[in-house]
Amino acid sequence: MNDKPVAVITGASRGIGKSVAIALATEGYDIAAIARSVDSEGMENLCPEVEKRGAQFFPVGLDISCTSCQKEVVSNILERYGRIDVLVNNAGVTPLQREDVLDMTEESYERVMNINLKGPVFFAQKIAREMIWLRQQIADYKPVMVFMTSVSSVRSSTNRAEYCISKSGLSMASTVFADRLSREGILVFEVRPGIIKTDMTAKIKDKYDKLINEGLVPQKRWGLPDDIGKAVASISRGDWNFSTGMVFEISGGLNIHKL
Repeated sequence: MNDKPVAVITGASRGIGKSVAIALATEGYDIAAIARSVDSEGMENLCPEVEKRGAQFFPVGLDISCTSCQKEVVSNILERYGRIDVLVNNAGVTPLQREDVLDMTEESYERVMNINLKGPVFFAQKIAREMIWLRQQIADYKPVMVFMTSVSSVRSSTNRAEYCISKSGLSMASTVFADRLSREGILVFEVRPGIIKTDMTAKIKDKYDKLINEGLVPQKRWGLPDDIGKAVASISRGDWNFSTGMVFEISGGLNIHKL
């Protein structure tokens, strides 16, 4: 069994997932980095960033929406390390095409929901069962789950309704898992990013540049993936051990209600 704690991060090849992986490697975790392809440029670039921090890097290929594939992935991680200490359920997508909710297609809805909600929920379920067992096997074991949602879980965008609905559902999933797993000694948190500068938001950069400059974000800047990585590092470090179920909105003040 691995002496070091192990963090599993989905959607780890770029953006928020990449920053989370680096932040947790810095905190002393070995990293099981999950992405659709282990041969991507993002995964190749992530490996040296993790390893130069003294952490092992284990690239794992998984389409998170393939729930029947998840059991083998969990088994492979446990076979390699013997433990999973942190799960960061980060993988997610936006609709391929932004369309008014009245024009939203079932195909787009199902794609987004399978990747953003169904896949993460059942992946968390599988890992939760292992964490419950591991609590009896490892001394001083402190398991943590993080669900990566979005400010869109509580804010409407009528041209990407399927994304908002999926993230709202994932917020409730975080709450339900926090409730159920509290009796098992497993802490569960929701991290709710705001407008973060990633590949996902690059296509709408000009729109958000204008809105941010006009004051949409009180702190008047884009969020960075590192902002999210630091939050997950704090959670995993044990800074919030009496706060299971808590929502961390990292949004530059978008959570402020004002007239």
